[in-house]
Amino acid sequence: MDCLFCSIVNGDIPSKKIYEDDAVYAFYDIDPQAPFHAIIIPKTHISSANEINSENSFLIARVFEAAAKIAKENNLDSGYRIVNNCGNDGGQTVGHIHFHLLARRNLQWPPG
Repeated sequence: MDCLFCSIVNGDIPSKKIYEDDAVYAFYDIDPQAPFHAIIIPKTHISSANEINSENSFLIARVFEAAAKIAKENNLDSGYRIVNNCGNDGGQTVGHIHFHLLARRNLQWPPG
């Protein structure tokens, strides 16, 4: 399988790590859309939100547990946004489920 994020998890492609545990890896986005922009992924390959099922959904819970830890460790007390894009029309550009954690600026809704 030729997956950018699996290659990052395996150490084949360098990244600036923010957080890692046995199930989750997080790193700084190379094209940040906010002053703080992390990418959080399960280490196990899941193609997109469409592939979440009863056998792997615990990994998504682990992603959100990691997000809370990252927010605390980086003093994101004034808030943050977590975004997941699914499929081409949803803006997903890497075929490995991932979550953007954006912070340190006022994030308007709807996004512009």
